Amino acid sequence: MAKYQSFDVVSQVDMQEVDNAVQQAAKELTQRYDLKDSGATVTLDKSAATITVAAPADFVARQVIDVLGSKLVKRGVDLKALDWGQTENASGGTVRVTGAIVNGIEADLAKRINKEIRDQKFKVKVQIEGDKLRVSGPKRDELQAVIAFLKEQEYGIPLQFTNYR
Repeated sequence: MAKYQSFDVVSQVDMQEVDNAVQQAAKELTQRYDLKDSGATVTLDKSAATITVAAPADFVARQVIDVLGSKLVKRGVDLKALDWGQTENASGGTVRVTGAIVNGIEADLAKRINKEIRDQKFKVKVQIEGDKLRVSGPKRDELQAVIAFLKEQEYGIPLQFTNYR
């Protein structure tokens, strides 16, 4: 019996890096000449895994999101990990935009990934384990082919490949 190799497909975000990026963006808001006195704020709610941008106008909110995006990219956080909602009107004539941080693979997407791997006729087994997928097979070359296939696809969330053994 051949020993099986395996790896996990996950979608995780380092919340400490997100926190650092939010703090850097908030600092830049107080220093940048075009955003200094605008009253725009950016906050992170770690427990709910959301980032909230409050600004006096939609245009300013989009500028703050761009600043935050540049800080996230510098810290190695994929922008696909943020799902920005619609602009909402807040009190005092301001606007608010909330972005949810995507952590884990949803069940529907996990089933879709599983089906796409099976449709490619790879000689591997795929198991859905909560918010991740475990891919196992007898040959490392086959597992590497699955990783290459998944990197080519677009799922709207960043995928990482961990526990490769």
